[in-house]
Amino acid sequence: MSGSLKSTSESGTLILTLSNPEHRNALGPDMYAAGIEALNAAENNPEIRSVVITGQGSMFCAGGNLQRLQANRRLAPEVQAQSIEALHNWIEAIRTYPKPVIAAVEGAAAGAGFSLALACDFIVAADNAVFVMSYSTVALSPDGGGSWSLARALPRALASELLMGAERISAGRLHDLGLVNRVTAPGGAIGEALVLAARLNARAPNVLASIKDLINDAPANTLSQQLDSERNHFVRNLHHANGGEGIEAFLQKRLPHYR
Repeated sequence: MSGSLKSTSESGTLILTLSNPEHRNALGPDMYAAGIEALNAAENNPEIRSVVITGQGSMFCAGGNLQRLQANRRLAPEVQAQSIEALHNWIEAIRTYPKPVIAAVEGAAAGAGFSLALACDFIVAADNAVFVMSYSTVALSPDGGGSWSLARALPRALASELLMGAERISAGRLHDLGLVNRVTAPGGAIGEALVLAARLNARAPNVLASIKDLINDAPANTLSQQLDSERNHFVRNLHHANGGEGIEAFLQKRLPHYR
């Protein structure tokens, strides 16, 4: 019932596919564990420069499996708490992963599926994709960091509308709000995500890791703390071999070759 997470790679990009077609790619504990394992392995693989998360077929993710959740109501509360902790471990792994992570969304991203997409660094979505924080529809509250992401990215009134009212929101509107990076024709999300990944794969991986750290830390830092962090990252990257290669390639008007 918990589905699986399929793993393939293409041109330096790890592609993780949510696969639970019987339940519209609903998430489950097996996926969470597989997601963390895949990221850990890819982090230590220099051939992998980025990650794309997508759903099997024409659907990204329906969120949690309601049948499994109903069954868990007959068990001790700790069972569901452990399941959510496993999801949250995966969300944190994506957020702190030092390589770019892109969500390629077709169809719908609902509930924890929406939260999962928001945890990624980039979202590419088909123009007919729909996003919905559907929790309150079934008398539940959000998980997967969805409330954290939306409360920081949107005005309070709009975040309340999405989280409390479970209002559907289109890929186009999320693009206008700055939460979706690119909108494609239906069926084109994975292709466009791989195009974006290829551009990122050509950048120095140590620099992308630094930028992700800076973005993650900025909301909690004072300006002085962020300036110190920027200084430290800059100096470290300047003295990295890729720093010398990047500057030399620019001056010689050739493409750089980063490691």
